[in-house]
Amino acid sequence: QVQLVESGGGLVQAGGSLRLSCAASGRTFSSNTMGWFRQAPGKEREFVAAMARSGASIYYTDSVKGRFTISRDNAKNTVYLQMSSLKPEDTAVYYCAASDGLTKWESDYSGWGQGTQVTVSS
Repeated sequence: QVQLVESGGGLVQAGGSLRLSCAASGRTFSSNTMGWFRQAPGKEREFVAAMARSGASIYYTDSVKGRFTISRDNAKNTVYLQMSSLKPEDTAVYYCAASDGLTKWESDYSGWGQGTQVTVSS
């Protein structure tokens, strides 16, 4: 099964940018759809973005469209989330996970990493 490690979180001001990375091992990276989720304090984990193994199919939740960009480098077994125009509402722990298909449903994903904290100040 795939093992994932997130990194790149930090503290930024509203309107700023940040790029998260998710390194995969233990399973063929290119065989999986990769997704990003986030969980804010007191809230349920929510879907953010996903990309199919080929990179041809991408899905974003409405709240991040136009601001976040998901990408992947299969040669490096890494998926990225480039975040711009950050808002305080984006503050959360961000997780990556793998799925067999392009989906927004948490139950379809596995191999959750430890998460990386993103804090956006107002």
